Amino acid sequence: MRSADFEAVYRGGQRRSSRQFVVFFRRNGLERSRFGASVKKALGGAVVRNRIRRRIREILRLNQTEIPTGWDMVIHPRGSVARAKFSELATELVELLQSVARAA
Repeated sequence: MRSADFEAVYRGGQRRSSRQFVVFFRRNGLERSRFGASVKKALGGAVVRNRIRRRIREILRLNQTEIPTGWDMVIHPRGSVARAKFSELATELVELLQSVARAA
């Protein structure tokens, strides 16, 4: 996603949150969903922030079939993500993304 896509999601979309993530979402009219992750500097240095981004990308890759299509989504992780177990993160993020389809 490009910067303009992020802005469109923030301006025209909705949001859902869980204990470890906030997801902003908006319909995109495409056959697939597009994702972006915005990791604040407050969560740690570059190594920590990149690790968080990699974990999010891997969750999305492993759960492609369970995630609804036709959405632009921006994922904001909270501070606890850096220390949480991968399996817990995966379960929580997939459930949160599935709730997006129910919100429409």
